[in-house]
Formats: sequence, structure tokens, C-alpha cells
Amino acid sequence: MSKRELIDTGTDKRYVRRDKQGRFKESDDVSRSLSADVRRDAKREAKPGQGDKGDRKH
Repeated sequence: MSKRELIDTGTDKRYVRRDKQGRFKESDDVSRSLSADVRRDAKREAKPGQGDKGDRKH
């Protein structure tokens, strides 16, 4: 799975993943992604750049 990258369009910010050809594969609005993450605990630990796949140890 590719890392998420932050895209700032000027009007909003989005986390996106790209496929092997560099096209957008998945896109999430930053505010929805962060607020949903706060509401629930993850079942597994995620690697850097994979924050939507689990939690990180601090």
C-alpha cells in the first residue's frame, strides 16, 4: 500500500493515495479523516504514512 500524501488545493486539504501509475486511487477529506480517527481506537499499530490503517505509538 502506498503512503498517503497531503494535497492542499487552496480551498480544502485532502489525503490521497496513488496507484503504481501515479493516478489517484483513494481520497479523504482531512477534517473528516481526523475527526473519525479521534472517535475510535484502532485495533493495530500503523507504520508512518499509513495513519488511516491504525494508531501510532507516541
